[in-house]
Amino acid sequence: MSGELVDLSVPLATGMPVYPGDPEVSVEPALTTGRDGVNVLRLHLGSQSGTHVDAPYHVDDTLPRLDALPLDRFAGPAVVVDARGLGPRAAITPERLGAVPAGAPIVLVATGWSAHWGSEAYRAHPYLTEEAAELLVAAGTRTVGIDALSVDPTPAADFPAHRVLCGAHAVIAENLTGLDRLLEAQAAGLAVEVWLMPIRLGGADGAPVRAVARLGQRVPQE
Repeated sequence: MSGELVDLSVPLATGMPVYPGDPEVSVEPALTTGRDGVNVLRLHLGSQSGTHVDAPYHVDDTLPRLDALPLDRFAGPAVVVDARGLGPRAAITPERLGAVPAGAPIVLVATGWSAHWGSEAYRAHPYLTEEAAELLVAAGTRTVGIDALSVDPTPAADFPAHRVLCGAHAVIAENLTGLDRLLEAQAAGLAVEVWLMPIRLGGADGAPVRAVARLGQRVPQE
């Protein structure tokens, strides 16, 4: 496989940020070579921990669960939208998204908020408006990622962006990082492909992923 690989995932670690009310993350030794002959970790975490994907079932019991979604929801060519420079809790409107290419299967929204990972400021991230989510769905996008805790505000009394995207059977990826490098590559004319493959949890609302991008050959200019 040629091309630069970029890790878009945050590490799973004890005490890492989680959405308010979600299970706290704990990672600790369960077995050790000194005592047991092998090293094995004990993990305690929620399905929405760290860099993860949401299945439509996350917000509605009648919508598809994680294992019912086609695998092409989790991998393919991606367009990265530059939404950096917004202030805390700012709305990402359709105008800020700009012209999303029709049929773009995966759109990643770069807010730059991953720079606040691990701090209280991380919860004050920009978010997609309901109209912005509708624009993405209308463009044919069925996988939307963001380098923030949620596509909706944190905390939130309602989840309009989630409802619009999940209602279209789209996948949502949250807590991405490293999108600045993808924006640089895209601006230089390089193709961007991403993999957001989740742990195979049966009937799940979502799961942690190891998100990776590959920066490939230059995109031919029309």
